[in-house]
Amino acid sequence: MKDELAEDLRQVIGELVRAVRAADTMPSGEAAILGHLDRGGPRTTADLAHLRGVTHQSAAKSVKELLGNDWVRAEPHPRDGRKLLLHITDHGRTRLQQERAQRATWLNTAIRDTLSSDEQQRLRECVSLLARLTTRMTGR
Repeated sequence: MKDELAEDLRQVIGELVRAVRAADTMPSGEAAILGHLDRGGPRTTADLAHLRGVTHQSAAKSVKELLGNDWVRAEPHPRDGRKLLLHITDHGRTRLQQERAQRATWLNTAIRDTLSSDEQQRLRECVSLLARLTTRMTGR
């Protein structure tokens, strides 16, 4: 029973994440990089590749697009002049906030249109449980 719960939860959350991402208007790699820079501060392309679990080349391609859109700026790394430190720009932060708002609006509409008031309340109560699980699994 416990194994079934874990697998069911993994599968449904994965499907929910993919469904929410379907509402995205920017490539997921670019959105992920902006999110990391917004939450964690400046990083190198190698750092971002590691965080995303992708190749350096894949992260570099996304970074190039972000630089071209003025959503990210680069400056020499203070301790290693061979590297660049990437920062999210105000323009990039605004774009990321728009993307996040769009996702939230899409999900809110789906919740409101699909679930009864009682079900919405039950779902609201589950959020804290999921947050505790996430904290336990990530150590944060």
